[in-house]
Amino acid sequence: MSLDGAHAAAASRHSQSTAPMRETSHVLVPDVNYARSGDVAIAYQVIGDGPIDVMLVPDWMSNLVWAWHTPYWRNFYERLSSFARLIVFDKRGTGLSDRPRFFPDLETRIDDVLAVLDAVASERTALVAAQEGCWMASLFAATYPERMHSLALYHPWIGRSDPRLEGPSERDLIEIRDTWGTNASADETLEGNPTLEADEDFRTWFRDCLRLGASPGVAYAFHKMMVDVDFRDIYPSVRVPTLVLYRPYRPDARGMYGDVARLIPDSRLVELPAGDYMGIFLEDPAREIEAFLREQPSHAEPERMLTTVLFTDLVGSTERLSELGDAAWRDLVGRHHELVRRTLARYRGIEVDTAGDGFFATFDGPARAVRCARAIQAEIAELGIRTRAGVHTGECELIDGKPGGLAIVVGARISAAAAAGDVLVSRTVRDLVAGSGIAFADRGDHELKGVPGVWRLYAAESD
Repeated sequence: MSLDGAHAAAASRHSQSTAPMRETSHVLVPDVNYARSGDVAIAYQVIGDGPIDVMLVPDWMSNLVWAWHTPYWRNFYERLSSFARLIVFDKRGTGLSDRPRFFPDLETRIDDVLAVLDAVASERTALVAAQEGCWMASLFAATYPERMHSLALYHPWIGRSDPRLEGPSERDLIEIRDTWGTNASADETLEGNPTLEADEDFRTWFRDCLRLGASPGVAYAFHKMMVDVDFRDIYPSVRVPTLVLYRPYRPDARGMYGDVARLIPDSRLVELPAGDYMGIFLEDPAREIEAFLREQPSHAEPERMLTTVLFTDLVGSTERLSELGDAAWRDLVGRHHELVRRTLARYRGIEVDTAGDGFFATFDGPARAVRCARAIQAEIAELGIRTRAGVHTGECELIDGKPGGLAIVVGARISAAAAAGDVLVSRTVRDLVAGSGIAFADRGDHELKGVPGVWRLYAAESD
């Protein structure tokens, strides 16, 4: 199917894509639509009408209109849309999407993915991502496996715990911000990509792409986030068929990307010929991605998924019971329960269990869980009582529709280690909320009863 025909077919399926492709400087650009994610508008396009849905998760910045002004991206889009319904979007803060004041964390950005998929009525989707976009796609796959068809990752990173991935220093970050948008900065970014460097038309396009895709402040915030994020504990929770692609552009490339493939249970590692490491849109990765996506069958409903758990517990409840008496204590606990349930609803938490004066709830994002715990503590202080809380993100089994497994035990033990007024979190939670603005105090290593290993815990502070 030609690109024009594919777009026309997609337009017949989706009312938000009914406008025809428009011609800009002799380039046909599909219509741009917007999905609402909270109070932010996320720009997206739909191309093609194949039997599977494929969403392209961009690297840290993009521009939906400008991408069509280079044959590399046009050819890549046309190839994917020849056998699939292709969904492309600009992340919040970049391209045509709204640019809020603060750089979004990963949790917020997977909310944006969900908003776009809901807007186009995609029930099961294959995600294709490159470099930093692999974190976002993998977190979505682990959190919402029931929405996934498969996953294709080009140059995925483990993150901070991998000593081979050297993050930028503060001096480097300032230089990135201060030189952003210059020809020299863009040309330096292209170094090591022989095909793209030699293409003068692409060099000109790429310079403008950086300028149109992101501001200097966003460029600074993105590169700063790279220093803090770590996915070593997240990749094992990705339980969908996964393709890991890489080029041997550095001597340790096979080790770097092979480590990611070994962490993901159902994954395939493919080494591409040496060449342009930036070019997911080039012929050889596009060919591998198409073959992989075409061969994946529908898979069963997931029995495991990445979940954030929150445990809260009143502190000094026995003493307060003795002080107040049975009737007054029941009334106080009832008011506490009402307040906690109201706060859980505000932060999209799901109550799983209530034992005495404690709560066990789950969330689809760790930042929401941490903020919910802090909000609960602030509000129940008005009742003259205090609570402690523990938050952990890990893979949970679904047992009779309820989460179970080691992650639940870890969350409960973290809560037990907290003092009155504390919201203690695991290292995994701290890593995942990088960029959220939540600050943490290091509380050192802990042995958690019945849980193997030593656990580094952190206390959440105000953001």
